[in-house]
Amino acid sequence: MSGRPTLVDVESLGTFLKSRRDRVTPAEIGLRTYGAARRVPGLRREELAQLAGVSAGYYTRLEQGQVETASEQVLNALARVLQLDEIERVHLHNLARQPSNPGLSEPRRETPNPRVLTLLEALDEATPAIVLGRRGDVLAWNRTGHALIAEHIDFNAPQESARRPSVPRMFFLDPLTRDLYRNWDELARVHVAYLRLTAGRFPTDARLAELIGELTMRSDDFAMMWAAGEVADCTVGTMHLQHPTVGATSITYQVWLQPDSPDHRLEVYTPNDPGSADALRILTHQDRADSAPEPDPASVRQD
Repeated sequence: MSGRPTLVDVESLGTFLKSRRDRVTPAEIGLRTYGAARRVPGLRREELAQLAGVSAGYYTRLEQGQVETASEQVLNALARVLQLDEIERVHLHNLARQPSNPGLSEPRRETPNPRVLTLLEALDEATPAIVLGRRGDVLAWNRTGHALIAEHIDFNAPQESARRPSVPRMFFLDPLTRDLYRNWDELARVHVAYLRLTAGRFPTDARLAELIGELTMRSDDFAMMWAAGEVADCTVGTMHLQHPTVGATSITYQVWLQPDSPDHRLEVYTPNDPGSADALRILTHQDRADSAPEPDPASVRQD
């Protein structure tokens, strides 16, 4: 695996700190600059170090990856000065816990927990839902969930590891998926920000590194959004769709996390207005009809 890019190559404590340092202006934190010309867009290293109560030399080594560990106190002080939100703080601590040069390893095959599948089945077809793995692979879906977000893909694809649809790949590499979302740009940024959070949690995941590398090479949009450095969780939001079967719909997605499989997410979709509710009912009835078994010719009464 020596020739493969690691997640440290695309996301490290140093790069994250620098990206956040560039965003904080001296005026935002009440730091007087006396009108002096500045060569950096945000805080200088020594300014951040002073405000966080550490030496400039220590902070410089920390940003350059030359410090093995950083204390909770130092990380919290940096987070305070950099005005990080809760998810960014989690990401900062995840990155700080990484070894300096973690190698990649092949992750175990992802299998949805039986309890998650039971919950998915209990939702019935009237409520579209899908089960997502840590990298955004579709591990399972019900028929209405499939019809809502990926009706052009084989319904049985999630049952085989090699064929599982990847939501990040669909978003950035599949034109039909891109055409589906009227607020594609907003949702795409959420997907990229969540992948960054995941990269901090799983720095040795070879398939995650390959996914990020592939999308960076094949999608200019992904590369631009990744370079922006956003990090966010993906728990609730709105999808505005232009569905090829039922037309314009507005859907809320909500993510349910399971204690038995915290890497996996059950994503449930609910309508935002009566017209969207009607659209989901049409998809439900259509898929029930499509999935109904063909009648046995021997059982058909001959007149």
